[in-house]
Amino acid sequence: MPSHGSLTKAGKVRSQTPKIAPRPKRNLVPRIRNRREYWITQRKAQGLPIPVVVPPSSVPRKSKS
Repeated sequence: MPSHGSLTKAGKVRSQTPKIAPRPKRNLVPRIRNRREYWITQRKAQGLPIPVVVPPSSVPRKSKS
């Protein structure tokens, strides 16, 4: 049974595709976010002050101009 194309052409399209840089992530990874939320609830339960942390999602985006 013949194959559906030669192995010499394998990966041709992928190697020709231009590389695009990924967009930066704006939110925390869930593991770190959950750890921070747990830490805050523990501080609240103990009556300790909670430092003000600015989440990355509330930082204003740069305008394209």
